[in-house]
Amino acid sequence: MHRLQRPEAAGLYDPNFEHDNCGVGAVACLTGNASHSTVERALDVLDALEHRGASGAEIDTGDGAGILLQTPHELLTEVTDFEIPEPGQYAAGMVFLPREDGTRQAIEALIEQTIEQHGQTLLGWRDVPVDHDVPGASAAAVEPVVKQVFVGAGPEQQQDQDAFERKLYVIRRSIEKQRGKDIAIPSFSSRTIVYKGMLTSPQLREYYPDLSDPRCTSQLALVHSRFSTNTFPSWELAHPYRFIAHNGEINTLRGNINWMRARESRLLSEAFGDDLQSVIPVVDEHGSDSAIFDNVLELLVLAGRSLPHALMMMIPEAWEGRDDMPGHLRDFYAYHSCLMEPWDGPAAVAFTDGKVIGATLDRNGLRPGRWQVTTDDFVVLASETGVLEYPADEVKAKGRLQPGKLFLVDVENGRIVEDDEVKYEVATQQPYGEWYRDRTVHLDDMPDVAPRDFPSDPLIARQQLFGYTQEDLRISLASMGGAKAEEPTGSMGNDFALAVLSDRQPPLYSYFKQLFAQVTNPPIDPIREKVVMSLSTGVGPQENLLAETPEHAHQLVISQPLLSNGELEKLRQVDHDVYEADTLDATFPVSEGADGLERAMKRLCEQASELIASGDNILIVSDRAASRDRVPIPALLAVAGVHHHLVREGTRLQTGLVVESGEPR
Repeated sequence: MHRLQRPEAAGLYDPNFEHDNCGVGAVACLTGNASHSTVERALDVLDALEHRGASGAEIDTGDGAGILLQTPHELLTEVTDFEIPEPGQYAAGMVFLPREDGTRQAIEALIEQTIEQHGQTLLGWRDVPVDHDVPGASAAAVEPVVKQVFVGAGPEQQQDQDAFERKLYVIRRSIEKQRGKDIAIPSFSSRTIVYKGMLTSPQLREYYPDLSDPRCTSQLALVHSRFSTNTFPSWELAHPYRFIAHNGEINTLRGNINWMRARESRLLSEAFGDDLQSVIPVVDEHGSDSAIFDNVLELLVLAGRSLPHALMMMIPEAWEGRDDMPGHLRDFYAYHSCLMEPWDGPAAVAFTDGKVIGATLDRNGLRPGRWQVTTDDFVVLASETGVLEYPADEVKAKGRLQPGKLFLVDVENGRIVEDDEVKYEVATQQPYGEWYRDRTVHLDDMPDVAPRDFPSDPLIARQQLFGYTQEDLRISLASMGGAKAEEPTGSMGNDFALAVLSDRQPPLYSYFKQLFAQVTNPPIDPIREKVVMSLSTGVGPQENLLAETPEHAHQLVISQPLLSNGELEKLRQVDHDVYEADTLDATFPVSEGADGLERAMKRLCEQASELIASGDNILIVSDRAASRDRVPIPALLAVAGVHHHLVREGTRLQTGLVVESGEPR
């Protein structure tokens, strides 16, 4: 294991089980002037959030603390021994390097070479002053060498700071792809810089003397105190990242990552041009859920969307069935649901691109957030109240973050932008509603069709074939399908043998558990919680994530993920000029024995590729042919196998997958 990375999976530990639960804060000045006071107040907020962070057995080794600032131009020009251009014409990248001289020198040479290869100018290096006596023993044992690398904008980027930012992103990703296990780059931007580490909140200003220098000025600052629940902290995974600081967890992370992998084959961007291939894969799976969220947000913003636009895509409000929401906003969310699924979970996300700063909550509002505006025109935001104490007569306004709402401070124009205003501007950029209504087809509106065939084996035989137990029938299905029609509830204990130890051949689903925190919440169902829950889903081909066209809305919209036989037949026999469906047989002969499973999976994947090549864009993976003579492939294995096969081939976005099976329950 390299010291900049988390431990690898070993024994009962797996890094995929890691979650964060932290303190997050922000300070912004509305006067339009950068000052050291902004930095000081932000560090005071961070100190007040110390209890939201964590430490290990050593009281002086923290899970992580950090601050994101606008690039402190006055400070950097006076502490470097080389000439620095005007703000916006250069970048100061913060780099964590190995302590071993040979490895570090090789990486520094790679960084310099990559900068030159991409047409930018290496201005020089700076050893960032740090106090090595501050971190505790465990943090000090893995402490990196902290340096800043200065990059001058090339001729083509000098007149366009956004183009410079994109080029810096390409340079950073190129370096990370080659030496990502040996290096961490907390920030690499012409607008912002990040000071962070495996520290407690009060240690941050002590470790980095830059932060106490009066010449270190900024109009805004984002701070974070990390509590990495059930995890190992590291220097690299302290927040803030390049755009966000995050409190909470993303429960849908594995699905989000899988879909980003699938989308990479169809990413195109005029802004990036040929450089786009240098940044793929977009997601660094060694990162935490917050770091991965930041990876995707960064791509969306640099490819041309505004920061609020990208956040509205990734953390949408609950919009379906909302009579109190403006039509243009419902249209925006409906259209973008065809482009990307939500990154969902209890979360408060504070964000900045160096020009605006703000925060948003998940649609359920399951994390706290408070803000206030002072009479001397400072905005203070944090995951709790009281982080900066002001007398009542010095507070002009205060409030709390609302579920799904954006709290946005525009420091360039010195004002707080209301949620309605920023969302109206974003949602009316294109005729999203017109595109959505013209291109989507709703399964409920399609004519009924008769099934082509029916199962011949009796019900009891099919139940045994798919491994149903008395508990499945009497407790689970009876609750859901009976008179009560509700989620089945049970005790906290589970007396079933672990699937891996069972001799009863449990379904494949039994080998898997949820990846997110198991808490004693009551069941949440989409009927009683329809304000914040939706069951609708789209099936069909998907387009390039980095573009917006009417064709992006070509989706067959299904009101719920569970289909009746009649609804499935509508899908199977779809009569539409855009959609073409076909069925894959996910069974194999009993006579082939256990070895037949591998051959069947290979056949299934090959057939999927052939059908896509012939123009099909809806594939139904079906075990309806299962009988005494034919064995069903476990539905989870069949769908997952086809999905990942198509991802590897780069064709996953060309089709939707539907499963027809007697196994899921």
